[in-house]
Amino acid sequence: MTTTQMAGTDAEELQAAFDALIAADQRIEPRDWMPEGYRKTLIRQISQHAHSEIIGMQPEGNWITRAPSLKRKAILMAKVQDEAGHGLYLYSAAQTLGISRDEMTAQLIDGRAKYSSIFNYPTPTWADMGAIGWLVDGAAICNQVPLCRASYGPYGRAMVRICKEESFHQRQGFEILLTLMQGSEAQRQMAQDAVDRWYWPSLMMFGPPDDASPNSAQSMAWKIKRFSNDDLRQRFIGMLVPQAEILGVTLPDPELKWDEDAGRWHTGEIDWDEFREVLSGRGPMNAERIRHRRDAHDDGAWVREAAAAYARTQAARGQREVAA
Repeated sequence: MTTTQMAGTDAEELQAAFDALIAADQRIEPRDWMPEGYRKTLIRQISQHAHSEIIGMQPEGNWITRAPSLKRKAILMAKVQDEAGHGLYLYSAAQTLGISRDEMTAQLIDGRAKYSSIFNYPTPTWADMGAIGWLVDGAAICNQVPLCRASYGPYGRAMVRICKEESFHQRQGFEILLTLMQGSEAQRQMAQDAVDRWYWPSLMMFGPPDDASPNSAQSMAWKIKRFSNDDLRQRFIGMLVPQAEILGVTLPDPELKWDEDAGRWHTGEIDWDEFREVLSGRGPMNAERIRHRRDAHDDGAWVREAAAAYARTQAARGQREVAA
């Protein structure tokens, strides 16, 4: 057998072992062999997820000093801190695939990496904090709970804690809207306006329709994802309808109704042109979000340099103690 034939045989055996683990619903770990396509898909998905958590701190962080009470300020601050932690978990998971934190950060601030389009919309009123919690974090929970069973171990384990914290964020948003809906007419209108602004973008969070999603089928075959975009969107709508009734808000889709024959929700047409525009960097807040992230990265350079210098000093001290 030639060297080329032996290499081919080894590759086939490795692929077969990988396929067997996926078929058995077992976890792939960082030291396991994996196809290059699987690794690249995970890097793309996990890093985009991490970027979304970091950029997602901005629209809410902007409201910390303007929240209507000390209690609201403290709760919102804790939520933004949670999102920073989520980004840390996810960047760490992506690093196990051979990409560095610096490289992922550079891709984000250079505009080469995508993040969730939802964070490129403005937040003009306090009610937006409620709508983000109820709709955006609600969609995140619906999308991310199945990721706790993702086939890649570090990703699935990171998602367990993230989803626990996201559930608090969703309840916080629901409570903000409920309080506003029990207030004055102006407060109720503020809450409804926020729901009107965020409802359709939250449906877009699940990605394009299945027949227009280039990566969904392969991710499901690898058991990174467990459900298709359209299935998750349907689940989310089914969660929202009874919650909207409790809140007393109207979901801004006059065509929304349960189709008994099809066994699914019938909705109005989502504006996918808007989705593509925002995802391509032409949303109302895209430039500001990236500029703010780039400025924060530049402003924090001295912290990174100081930490690196301290690490070098500690390493050198350790080497001297060993030598002594």
